Amino acid sequence: MKRIISLLAVLAVAAAAVGGAGTASAETRASNVDIVQTAVAAGQFTTLASLLQKAGLVDTLATGGPFTVFAPTDAAFAKVPKATLDALAADPAKLKAVLLYHVVPGRVTAADVVKLTSAKTAEGRSLAIKVVNGSVFVDAAQVTTPDVGATNGVIHVIDSVLIPQEATATASKTIVQTAVAAGSFKTLASLLKKAGLVGTLQGKGPFTVFAPTDAAFAKVPKATLASLAKNKAKLRSVLLYHVVKGNVPAAKVVMLRSAKTLNGKAVSIRVNGGNVLVGGARVTTADVKASNGVIHVVNKVLIP
Repeated sequence: MKRIISLLAVLAVAAAAVGGAGTASAETRASNVDIVQTAVAAGQFTTLASLLQKAGLVDTLATGGPFTVFAPTDAAFAKVPKATLDALAADPAKLKAVLLYHVVPGRVTAADVVKLTSAKTAEGRSLAIKVVNGSVFVDAAQVTTPDVGATNGVIHVIDSVLIPQEATATASKTIVQTAVAAGSFKTLASLLKKAGLVGTLQGKGPFTVFAPTDAAFAKVPKATLASLAKNKAKLRSVLLYHVVKGNVPAAKVVMLRSAKTLNGKAVSIRVNGGNVLVGGARVTTADVKASNGVIHVVNKVLIP
């Protein structure tokens, strides 16, 4: 890390380049500094720089290449559960795999990216790429600043961390246990119990659950909740409308227009302004892993 910090004094030009990355060509910006120097000078990639150091990838990205890096900001890393980051930081091999999942060999500018549907990463797996309403998504992350040039490649800034499911430790808790442990799904847990669905969602699965928080349930009129609580069949129907069979990570969700739920009806899916909307509810946290599936947190209750 001393090497990274020592670069800050001479990299004002790189910081300016990132700040004005909206229009200039990747070949004309930050042409005198490498990828790591450019990221450090920008001031919004301190977590990424620290993790690159822990994984032993600083020299690789500073001297090798050319590379294309989809770089998550500090704000993007702040969305990742602390337990997940701590687990990765404690396992250099898995941390390295996750970081290399953000790196594509070669210089792939935005003009090239928009022509692709996928790109093979230095980690070995491929990223899904999609353009929606003029916005570029890499897996579930949106590119917020493209074509930040460096001497040995190009950086595309993204708003979420890309974590391939296979690269992280297998979750030990089921979907229900994970929701209960989070502490923000008390209403959902209570209603699952009333509907007799706890056993189902603790089963083998896998399941994908769009889980409304307690704040989401607080938006539902009390009379509606009371009515559902008294009618087990309707309650089950509503809750199962939040569940999709199979493990559907965010990278696949953004590729869909709808998904059939265990309720029997299909829920609509669309991407709007960088937000993923499921049946009108916004996904606020994606890819919360469980031993029998995945949870995507939503800000509204889905009522067919």
